[in-house]
Amino acid sequence: MKIPFPFAAIVGQDDMKLAILLVSIDRNIGGVMVFGDRGTGKSTAVRSLAALLPPMQIVAGCRFNYPPSNVSDPCSQVCNVDDRINCHEIDTVPVPVVDLPLGATEDRVVGALDLERALTRGEKSFEPGLLARAHRGFLYIDEVNLLEDHLVDLLLDVAASGENIVEREGLSVKHPAGFVLVGSGNPEEGELRPQLLDRFGLSVEVKTPTNLADRVEILRRCDAFARDPEAFTVHWSEKNAEIRDLIVASRGRLDSIEVGDASLETMSRLCMATDADGLRGELTLMRAARAAAALAEDPRVGPDHIRRVAPMALRHRLRRDPLDESGSSARIERAIAEVLSP
Repeated sequence: MKIPFPFAAIVGQDDMKLAILLVSIDRNIGGVMVFGDRGTGKSTAVRSLAALLPPMQIVAGCRFNYPPSNVSDPCSQVCNVDDRINCHEIDTVPVPVVDLPLGATEDRVVGALDLERALTRGEKSFEPGLLARAHRGFLYIDEVNLLEDHLVDLLLDVAASGENIVEREGLSVKHPAGFVLVGSGNPEEGELRPQLLDRFGLSVEVKTPTNLADRVEILRRCDAFARDPEAFTVHWSEKNAEIRDLIVASRGRLDSIEVGDASLETMSRLCMATDADGLRGELTLMRAARAAAALAEDPRVGPDHIRRVAPMALRHRLRRDPLDESGSSARIERAIAEVLSP
């Protein structure tokens, strides 16, 4: 198994790292879309999640990542009796970070009839796909703007419902598919469909570093990792563990974070000032600001938290204004200056 680059060793790209931490603290934020130049560490940061996140408990051997407390009737819909012999045993596994290749077929994504069992034993059995593997974890799509339309529609349905429903080849299967969608892409290679873009809670832009010291440090660390991945990972393991502990602690205090009426009003005024589409922007902004407060060990959401997460929560929800040539980030910064001015 390929060793992922340690999350703690990534140089710069603070917005991208913050967005990943926020959705790791609160899955309800709804995922991250990372736009940027080629070779800026987008996929590296996402794939480092697997080694960063705290492990989770599942029913031993379960291919659908069911938690031990949730073993009930749904199992009978997707597993044969032979597959349920360990349903009362518990296993601890890494949180799944599943890659969805651009060339994946629909059967590979949603699951299909287990042909081997059908041919050798004459039984209809469901072979789970990538959505089942990603349940309770992260589904990562590199170059998501190149994803085929029919897969985009499929992901929209599953992301909205949290369930994967398969009706084909005499099978009728429904299983939970609650995952955090993470995508990366290069804007030069095509735009993302608005319906899918709206499903990402946060959107960040990454750029090629312009600081000489940062570029030199990136070269130094990449070279050290390429020469000896195991030693490099061990060197950064303590820092990675600190980030993991911070995620766990932040999750624990998330529900106690106070979001006062003044903060809620500020968020709504920001969304109105930027003319953001729908109300999903406000909900995402509230959840992201609360996670940011938990990360900072603050008891309540304040202007600093809102200011920090507003660009990534609203940037991809703005309507295009043909009379305004400035980018979405500049429009949000202007709105922040107006709404959050002393």
